[in-house]
Amino acid sequence: MRLTRASVLWDGEMQNRSVSLANGCIDQGCYPEIDLSGYYLLPGIIDLHGEVFERHIAPRSNIRFAIATGLQATDCDAASSGITTAWLAQSWSSVGGHRSPDYAEQLLQEFEIYRNFAQTDLRVQLRCETHMIEMEDRLLAAIRRHSIDYVVFNNHFNEALAKITDRHENLQNWATGAGENLEQFKSHILLLGTNKNYVPSYLRRLAEAFESLQVTYGSHDDPDGETREYFSMLGAKICEFPMSQQAAKVAKANGNPIIMGASNVVRRGSCNGNISAIDLIRAGLCDALVSEYYYPALSQAAFHLVDNKILSLPEAWALISVNPANIMQLQKLGRIEVGNCADLTVINIRTRNIEATIRGGCITYLAGGAASRFLSVPLNRNTRDQDIAAA
Repeated sequence: MRLTRASVLWDGEMQNRSVSLANGCIDQGCYPEIDLSGYYLLPGIIDLHGEVFERHIAPRSNIRFAIATGLQATDCDAASSGITTAWLAQSWSSVGGHRSPDYAEQLLQEFEIYRNFAQTDLRVQLRCETHMIEMEDRLLAAIRRHSIDYVVFNNHFNEALAKITDRHENLQNWATGAGENLEQFKSHILLLGTNKNYVPSYLRRLAEAFESLQVTYGSHDDPDGETREYFSMLGAKICEFPMSQQAAKVAKANGNPIIMGASNVVRRGSCNGNISAIDLIRAGLCDALVSEYYYPALSQAAFHLVDNKILSLPEAWALISVNPANIMQLQKLGRIEVGNCADLTVINIRTRNIEATIRGGCITYLAGGAASRFLSVPLNRNTRDQDIAAA
């Protein structure tokens, strides 16, 4: 097909031009045209960290559906939000329950089956708790077996220990999520503390293994610059959700990509009282935005930045397309240019609704006025005769 008359993000600026698609890629051929006047044609959204799948599997804390059903719903949800590539952020944690290694392996097994039918390019990011040194062999085996390409180190031990000391009311919620009573959970956390002296060598071994397996890795929720410096020296370059501007500044100085939540932008602040993503963007301390727990926030955040004159549309959209592609070294994604994958998001300029998503040249989502335009395109005679012959 050939998409014409749209406002296209091409070569870093909005241009009125046509885009041709063939064999899953962008090319320069002349094909049956679809008039997309009144629409933006933008690179498909790339989401490096999404937890939406948890809600689709367990919409309530006491209700669970089959993992396969949840993955299918997540796939559809992603496509309707303009996402063409997405990492599902699954914990490998001592917290237990749906964040435990047992559950992670179960999800990965189901994921291996479903990914063959997925419309979206779905992948898995593992969030590895730093104090679980006894899980080293099991973790690396899972990464090899399921070709995991993205891991982040996650250290919530100090937070959990502080909650035990302060008798924090949220500790009960953590215990419930782990399937333990409060006293069992406290004992579990204190036992992890005995691993403290072995954590640095454990993380070094993991880093060496990740390098040999070509796994991209980073750290999650760095509280300060010292922590970010440590993980950067370890090789964990990606700084995911820094909790302070100091951590973000150290990441920037070290050339480490900084990732923040799109919901933080849309809601004008962190739901946990951490640093504002908008403040980091204004300071040039944010390279990419991710969905976290809400897929629609990705496109909404881009337009929020435009409306508030913080960034231009090409600059804002780069945070959810070309920048994530560069971080993960996906050379054929994130840009609309000849030879790249035909991963596209079609947005109504007036309503800003996503009305079509195309991944690898295939329509994965279609709605609204865009649907009538795509479906009303007449086939040329050769194509029609081939279809009749095939039937």
